[in-house]
Amino acid sequence: MMIEKATYGTALTLMLGWLLWIGKPVLLPVIAAMISVYVLSTAAAAMQSLPVLGRFPGWARRTVILIAFALGMGLLFLLVINNLSQVAAALPRYESNLDALVTRSANLLGIEDEPTWANVRRMTLDRIDVTSWVTPALLSLRGFGVTLFLVVLYSSFFMAERGSMARKVVIAMGGEEAGSRALLLLSRVNERIGRYLFVKTAVNAILGALCFGIMLVLGIEFALFWAVLIAFLNYIPYIGSIVGVIFPVLLSLAQFGTLLMASVVLVTLTAAQTFVAAYLEPRMMGRAFNLSPFVVLLALAFWSTLWGLPGALLAVPMTASLVLVLSEIGTTRPVAVMLSASGKV
Repeated sequence: MMIEKATYGTALTLMLGWLLWIGKPVLLPVIAAMISVYVLSTAAAAMQSLPVLGRFPGWARRTVILIAFALGMGLLFLLVINNLSQVAAALPRYESNLDALVTRSANLLGIEDEPTWANVRRMTLDRIDVTSWVTPALLSLRGFGVTLFLVVLYSSFFMAERGSMARKVVIAMGGEEAGSRALLLLSRVNERIGRYLFVKTAVNAILGALCFGIMLVLGIEFALFWAVLIAFLNYIPYIGSIVGVIFPVLLSLAQFGTLLMASVVLVTLTAAQTFVAAYLEPRMMGRAFNLSPFVVLLALAFWSTLWGLPGALLAVPMTASLVLVLSEIGTTRPVAVMLSASGKV
């Protein structure tokens, strides 16, 4: 009997993994839209404390938030397209700066045959078949735009469905009493998930704003694009903050051609990351983010293997939301305790 259960469990796990992998084009925008709806709904509820917008009815606040979300996604896509064209235009200037940097480094190291950036590039980057990357990159960019559109579209329908959800739950549960208990449980789950995702998004926005101010003061080009990238990558724990800092540091190296300026960028951006991670986030998040480090790494490995970078971005929000759901159900609460870091859920 135990062997049969283990066999069935393994088969079910493999089947679900295959379905998640093969269903990425459909499931990815749907899950991203569901996470976005939690953030948008919490933001719409928070608007009640505002002087003017707080007087709007609920549907009007949700509409305002949804329109702002759609505009934000459109501006994000335009930001990516615009910065790619600007980087292409700045490449000749970057090459001259890197040439000077390589020459100075050779002098400091006492190398007699002074290399140039052209020589270094010929020995490294020119060996890569760039043309074979162009088509996949363009397809990825088109896929990014389609995904953003689908996320906005699905979010609109999810927001519209929320009004009739309570009535459908009561009908599905077969009566007012059972429906009321289900609605109470659903309300607690939605409140905790929405609060966690909203606060996490607010923390990332604050981090992006800090990094944008730092890069603007230091004169880093494309500061807004790098700040948005850092904010998004901060959804990925441990790895995201490191990767987010690497890109502007490398750009500063190419833009200014000096190791000193790259070091300044590295130190200041790392200081901002440390402040947010060590001081601001624990105070704003409270116990909402209470996942075991091993569970976080396992979730990152699983979802990034299935869905790549989008999976890595969504891994922790999805896992944290799952733990919150399990903690609100009596029979699954022990599982949530085991997945948590401190045992308090």
